[in-house]
Amino acid sequence: MNMKRNLLFAFVLLFFLSAQAKEGMWVPTLLDKYNMDEMQQMGFKLTAEDIYSINQNSMKDAVVIFGKGCTGELISNEGLLLTNHHCGLSVIQSHSSIEHDYLTDGFWAMSKEEELPNPDLTAKFLQEMIDVTDSVMLGTDDLKGEKLLDKIQDNIFSIQIAASDSGKLEAVVKPLFHGNQYFLYTYKVYRDVRLVGAPPSAIGKFGGDTDNWMWPRHTGDFSIFRVYADKNNEPAGYSEDNVPYQPKKFFPISIGGIKPDDFIMIMGYPGSTDQYLPSHGVDLIVNQSNPDKVKIRTKKLEVLEKHMNADPEVRIKYASKYARTSNSWKRWQGEIKGLKRMNAIERKQDFEEKFKVWYSSNDSLQQRYGNVLSNFEKFYMDLYAFNRAYNYYEEAIFGGTDIFKLAAMFPRRTKAWGKLGESHRTYFSEALLESISDHFEDYDLETDEEVFVELLRLFHNDLSRSFLPEGFIETMQKFDNEKLRTRIYRKSVLANEEKLSEMVRKLNMKNLKKIHKDPVFKLYNELRGHYMRNVDVVYHGVKGELEKVQQLYMEGIQSMMEDEKLYPDANFTLRVAYGKVEGYKPRDAVSYKHFTTLKGIMKKDDPTVYDYNVPQKLRDLYKEKDYGTYQEEDYMPVAFIASVHTTGGNSGSPAINADGELVGLNFDRCWEGTMSDIMFDPDQCRNIMLDVRYVLFIIDKFAGAGYLIDEMQLVD
Repeated sequence: MNMKRNLLFAFVLLFFLSAQAKEGMWVPTLLDKYNMDEMQQMGFKLTAEDIYSINQNSMKDAVVIFGKGCTGELISNEGLLLTNHHCGLSVIQSHSSIEHDYLTDGFWAMSKEEELPNPDLTAKFLQEMIDVTDSVMLGTDDLKGEKLLDKIQDNIFSIQIAASDSGKLEAVVKPLFHGNQYFLYTYKVYRDVRLVGAPPSAIGKFGGDTDNWMWPRHTGDFSIFRVYADKNNEPAGYSEDNVPYQPKKFFPISIGGIKPDDFIMIMGYPGSTDQYLPSHGVDLIVNQSNPDKVKIRTKKLEVLEKHMNADPEVRIKYASKYARTSNSWKRWQGEIKGLKRMNAIERKQDFEEKFKVWYSSNDSLQQRYGNVLSNFEKFYMDLYAFNRAYNYYEEAIFGGTDIFKLAAMFPRRTKAWGKLGESHRTYFSEALLESISDHFEDYDLETDEEVFVELLRLFHNDLSRSFLPEGFIETMQKFDNEKLRTRIYRKSVLANEEKLSEMVRKLNMKNLKKIHKDPVFKLYNELRGHYMRNVDVVYHGVKGELEKVQQLYMEGIQSMMEDEKLYPDANFTLRVAYGKVEGYKPRDAVSYKHFTTLKGIMKKDDPTVYDYNVPQKLRDLYKEKDYGTYQEEDYMPVAFIASVHTTGGNSGSPAINADGELVGLNFDRCWEGTMSDIMFDPDQCRNIMLDVRYVLFIIDKFAGAGYLIDEMQLVD
């Protein structure tokens, strides 16, 4: 029996380690130590210094954080920046109207003078990343609990202040391996980033939510921006005097194409993963968190879709909101299926048994790690009931309806407002007026009203009474859906931009009290207060305890596997991932090729469906086979897949070939592999990339913006 058990454990560990060779989001400064030999064996022809260096120009100088959650890359010596269409969607939407519907028609600046400024958009260039673990932990040896956390935060703050160079740089310290290591990242932030070009949604968002996360894929998911700087090439706010940024490095673009087994590297800013989550955490995701969140968003998406299909103006206003809502909604469903298919809970349990055998072999290990697994069980049991309430509040109340988001902008207590000085009140009122204006630009009363009613009803029906305020329960039992509309939503000043703005311009104590008596604000305030007292404090308290256990567990895993390569979970810092171009077999008797073509777009063409209505000019180009120099043999390539480990935040990341040239633009993952944030399956996990030749074809032949191609360095 012991021999069988040991063989099982050996198999589990072997599987865990073998998967590491095909997965990973690696820290660039450690590539030479951990990855370069393997990368070069797979065909990579350059060095670790070519990827990341502080002594010479390298690829890291051409890869940026685009906006708040995407990656972009420089493709010319005049600051031209390439990223995904869905990363630029909110910017494209902000410039769109019924008269100038850039979402539907696309936008192309035919000169630098026609490029559109975006005051809130940034491009962040990494200057350096440094291991600062010793500095973060300085003076913490004898501290525990809150004193330990406070000291760590004080140290981090001091490190960031010192590294910011008096505000010239943005400095951030982030934990790796669940707080067992810390890195400092410094960025130069450019704040004048202008929209240069975007294809129509029928190209840039072709297939819409139906095709999202799916393969085969035919989405031309790209948009183009330009970074501007002052005359000294330094960051500056928008000014007509600014000039195109001169990058240290930009990517040459290969038009030679790709083929099966080609080396592919993705460089970018993956958002978050949970590769070292215990079995209890996976169980919570599969059996509660994801199903609950999917249910709530399904209801919201049904309402949004109905109103967007009925009114073109609503479609423009809610395009970005719908995309943000549906993206995770579909991913969570794929994640559930993938984790179940992989028996992820059981496999995590098997690894935990191996962990137990390891620490049981030594008294000191037993003393340090002996309570880890039992503590996981205890704290996850405590979390289970509160996790549902937390998700329902976050999804249905705070993140569900526009009018509650507006209510959240106002002070919840009049006493706090009364203590502010006149200058602070004026500043707050002016900022609030600007936020109100932004809010109503993308707001439709009838749409949000129905979302409000439907989500409140779902929230009331699904949650245990113990997590609901008594006043709210009475309201929901007394009012049917129509009365929720007429007696709460329609009576609220928060639904009337003109009246609300007038009150905020004169936001004295009297007007603030009026807002506090507003039916929507009263409801929001009641729900928010109950949540803070009865859900949030417990939920985050338990999560805090779990993170302490997770940190110790991670320390133990690193010790147990000290001779093996381990990569830290993603945390929206620069990472490198690599693999090869290859298709996959998602299910029995189904086999997918590694690429798609323009012919597949034409087969999906449907003028009656917004997301599949191919622009006439693209139809004509296909009919005439007018592909320029961008075709492969006799067809026009569109997208391709590879076995590279990516996640959210990698949207817009450059797909780089063995010679360090740009061959594609990462934009998605295959649905069967969306569980890769938690468990990577080398047979099913594929990242989806737009072939750069299709990008060039659309810019040149479709948009007629060939002058942009002239800026680029094309390599055959």
